[in-house]
Amino acid sequence: MSRVYNFSAGPAVLPEEVLQKVQGEMMDYRGSGMSVMEMSHRSKVFDNIIQEAEQDLRDLMGIPDNYRVLFMQGGASLQFSMIPMNLMKNRVADYVLTGQWSKKAWQEAQKYGTANAVASSADKTFSYIPDCSDLPIDEKADYVYICENNTIYGTKYKKLPNTKGKLLVSDVSSCFLSEPVNVSDYGIIYGGVQKNIGPAGMVISIIREDLITDDVMEFTPTMMKFKTHADAGSLYNTPNCWCIYVCGEVFKWLKAMGGLSVMKERNEKKAAVLYDYLDSSRMFHGTVVKEDRSLMNVPFVTGDKELDAKFVKEAEAAGFVNLKGHRTVGGMRASIYNAMPQEGVEKLVAFMKEFEERGLKKNVSV
Repeated sequence: MSRVYNFSAGPAVLPEEVLQKVQGEMMDYRGSGMSVMEMSHRSKVFDNIIQEAEQDLRDLMGIPDNYRVLFMQGGASLQFSMIPMNLMKNRVADYVLTGQWSKKAWQEAQKYGTANAVASSADKTFSYIPDCSDLPIDEKADYVYICENNTIYGTKYKKLPNTKGKLLVSDVSSCFLSEPVNVSDYGIIYGGVQKNIGPAGMVISIIREDLITDDVMEFTPTMMKFKTHADAGSLYNTPNCWCIYVCGEVFKWLKAMGGLSVMKERNEKKAAVLYDYLDSSRMFHGTVVKEDRSLMNVPFVTGDKELDAKFVKEAEAAGFVNLKGHRTVGGMRASIYNAMPQEGVEKLVAFMKEFEERGLKKNVSV
């Protein structure tokens, strides 16, 4: 069977070149006589893997020397607790709610102190990014928290919030490495890797060094302290060795492609193919205001649930899989991460046009 075009929001499509390289090294990683899945995380071979991965990520993002890179388990969701446990010195934090994941992080933070919802787009099903130019920041707030790209709802901050001098913490799970960022704008920038970087099972957190201290909530478990992982070079316990290895190969692929500026150009071109069609279609339409559209996740609907379901079914039969939208939005969602080729989006749009033409001929009965 030939490979499908996988539009899943995560775990998601990986570069074919990386999959082929990993396949070739499955039984014998560079003459070690074993797979990365079998080797000790304390071995010299694996030490080279994790060191190369970190350095390549630093090169790609231009990470300053005063930031630590931590490869941790628990995914982005565990950070919802770790962040307040490690950062809430005054037991106050401000959250901007732009979707399910920022809302969950906000709800989790309420267990550890006062978590203020300083802005929200829930009134319109999170279909836009609220104005963050003059937020009612709490004077005692230890940080301001955002989810920068909203996987479910397809929105993306085009300008970071005015935190009025407060620390910015950002979950970038679904836009990680999709475009250049200025790491110094953040206190912490982190993301689960299973959407745009690698296989599921890990989060990468880039944390400014002065935020990594022993001054945490007294009940914070050892494994929930940033300092535990920073002091041990992400090797306090057995890490997700396989995931680190594959992510490292994706970093090398990104460097070979030309880096994050090139990826941004590719992503903009790719997304334009789909958005331009949605803007002209008589059957399909997007659900996000134009100025806040994500380059990574594109939700769209027909306005008819039965027609949406028919489209998803026929698209899957044609080799376009995982297009069903999240239940809170309905319709469809195409996640077009770095590894989704331009060809995949163009062929999806061609299929959508053909589906639309058939539907319009039959008075939208398809």
